Parts: sequence; C-alpha cells; structure tokens
Amino acid sequence: QVQLVESGGGLVQAGGSLRLSCVASPSTFSANFMTWYRQAPGKERELVAGITRWSGKTYVDSVKGRFTISSDNAKNTVYLQMNSLKPEDTAVYYCAVGRGWTVQSVDYWGQGTQVTVSS
Repeated sequence: QVQLVESGGGLVQAGGSLRLSCVASPSTFSANFMTWYRQAPGKERELVAGITRWSGKTYVDSVKGRFTISSDNAKNTVYLQMNSLKPEDTAVYYCAVGRGWTVQSVDYWGQGTQVTVSS
C-alpha cells in the first residue's frame, strides 16, 4: 500500500526554520524520485526540491542556499530543512514520489502540511 505522511509544518516568523518530514511506505520509498512541492493560494503547484535514489538533488532557484533535502533510508523518510524562511514561502507543502521532476511525473502525493511564515 502506498503511503506518504508529512509532518513538521506550522507557523514561524520570517527568518526562522522548520523541518518537514515525509515518512513513506517501504515500496514507495524505493521510487526513483522523491520530491517536495508547494502550492500557495491562487498559484500553481511548484517543485521545491527533489532527491533521487542515487542521491541526485534539485532545488527551485528561490530556495537555493536556504532549503536542504535529505533522506534517511533506514527510516524511509525524506526531510526538507527550511532555513531563513520568508513570507513568500507560505504554502501547503506536499511530499511526492514519481519518475521525474515534473508534476506530470508524480505517481503519489502526500496529504500536505501547511507552512505559514509571518512577517
């Protein structure tokens, strides 16, 4: 059974930090691409960061140097460490697994976790 469970969202002041976690079922964690997306009200869902099973990583330009994606294979967990948060980072963050870096290549989505950054 495919399962992705996110946690770690919340309310934080600008400049603060949060760490999101995504626990995946074992079959899901073996996917080639594990990604974090976000969607703000009125905006399209966008890729924030991704990691491949071969440890390749990608980030959207707006979070480079502030966010770090990592994985713990022993715990079937992918993390998104978010530092120096800005109000424009406010969104629902979704964990996803699939076959590439695009929304169209996502096979499964988590339920989402809200991140709110106050100014």
